[in-house]
Amino acid sequence: MMKTKVLLLTALTTVVFIFTSCGNSSTQTATSHEQTVSVAIEVDSLLTHAPSLVNQSVVVEGLCTHTCQHGGTKMFLMGSDEAHTIRIEAGSKLGSFDSQCVNQLVRIKGTLKEERIDEAYLQQWESEIREQKKKQHGEREAGCNTEKLARQETAHTPEGRIAVFRRKIAQRKTSENKPYLSFYFIEASHYEIL
Repeated sequence: MMKTKVLLLTALTTVVFIFTSCGNSSTQTATSHEQTVSVAIEVDSLLTHAPSLVNQSVVVEGLCTHTCQHGGTKMFLMGSDEAHTIRIEAGSKLGSFDSQCVNQLVRIKGTLKEERIDEAYLQQWESEIREQKKKQHGEREAGCNTEKLARQETAHTPEGRIAVFRRKIAQRKTSENKPYLSFYFIEASHYEIL
């Protein structure tokens, strides 16, 4: 009797483990043939798999480290450390994020997007700086510190940021034959504080 219970418990645990593992991976939908992630994943895992999840529905959980004070339409979720941070933008129907999200575990559902920084982007940015029409975001003209941290930027001026981007673009073009940098963010359709 005890041996049967142990075998049954082991089998049940194995089935639950397999089901859970399968639930964490991408699945195909029969009607749209789009890859979607329906079970919440961690920020680190999302960033690792981001290139294959662009324009797909994702659910991610992480520690909210910051919400934008200018309308509350952006928040940042951190994974295992500050180098693993992703920007979340409120979708048009969502409005803004509650400032009480900061320092809380938050679950986001939305669409993963890719932002590309290439030479044309940098030239446009330089033109805006020259014309003094660049919108300011964050505490200083150099940009939001939290967003810079998410992109692992260290420059403190717009000109310095542009120079670093150019250097990184050149390196990526040499190593991967891609003349742009990719930064990922989520356009959120739903969020909740856990």
